[in-house]
Amino acid sequence: MADVRKGLIIVNTGPGKGKTTAAMGTALRAVGNGMKVLMLQFLKGSWHYGELDAVQAFGDKFIMKQLGRGFVKVGGAETDPEDIRMVEEAWQQAADAILSGNWDLVVLDEINYAISYKMLDPDKVADVLKRKPEMVHVILTGRNAHPTIVELADTVTEMREVKHAYQKGILAQRGIEY
Repeated sequence: MADVRKGLIIVNTGPGKGKTTAAMGTALRAVGNGMKVLMLQFLKGSWHYGELDAVQAFGDKFIMKQLGRGFVKVGGAETDPEDIRMVEEAWQQAADAILSGNWDLVVLDEINYAISYKMLDPDKVADVLKRKPEMVHVILTGRNAHPTIVELADTVTEMREVKHAYQKGILAQRGIEY
């Protein structure tokens, strides 16, 4: 095959750990190669993550924004209209960022949850991904990636849990899991 260069659509999904971490690793690789990265976290918001401090060292080459409130109740009447409003706002920021061409890589962290919780229409997301500038890369993370998004993606990785420390009563460890 010829040496084809294009912006990739990458999906990290599945029930195992590592979806966001894999996206962060790719983002660090991109920054190290002189690329500008924007990471928008759709549902995270109320907790402090070590990653937030780490990316500050990169200045405007790697921007990370938390656009949610954290824990989200979902299911019919349980879904808080405020959470839906925040997801819609986050999506508008994401769509603008992707289409602007100002970023080499846009990470849409936990967007798959927002779609699977029916807080965001997968067709809206697919429409923007189809219209993105040719060299913009986009990573979408979260469990239960929608079939429309999977079909559109160039690379899809499904994380599968084999075993987890939590099953032995070991809590999440600072610096490793948050």
